[in-house]
Amino acid sequence: MTDSAGEAARFLTRNAVDALPQGELERQLAKGRPLQVKLGVDPTTPDIHLGHTVVLRKLREFQDLGHQVVLIVGDYTARVGDPSGRSTIRPQADPADIDANARTYEEQAFKVLDRDATEVRHNGEWLDMPMEDLFRLARTATVAQLLERDDFAKRDSAG
Repeated sequence: MTDSAGEAARFLTRNAVDALPQGELERQLAKGRPLQVKLGVDPTTPDIHLGHTVVLRKLREFQDLGHQVVLIVGDYTARVGDPSGRSTIRPQADPADIDANARTYEEQAFKVLDRDATEVRHNGEWLDMPMEDLFRLARTATVAQLLERDDFAKRDSAG
């Protein structure tokens, strides 16, 4: 499809607002080895939304040029109820629903991605930890550090 790293970079970044840092994609492509491109999705609902298809189509373009796509299913993150980017806490989902949603996410993603060229990983594979380890990790962040995050600070100030 493309003969040079520059052409490949231009192809892959078309319709994109930014590819940062500037020129890095072309530098990585010039090395001549496949890139590993990842997308993480949290299966909090049964269906991916239309916005996911934009990213999935871009990932398919990487696949079509011979690069490795990794779909990271955030089953552990969904169980925790990651509040990133939200003004309210996510409701806790039933573990069986999360597992069912994860399966539907994969099937829906494979309507765009090449199943044979996609590595699927669940973050529960490496985030499944004993409660003692989770508490040890939680002790490393201070309230002040949490409030530095815009979404947490807005929620805190709203009461």
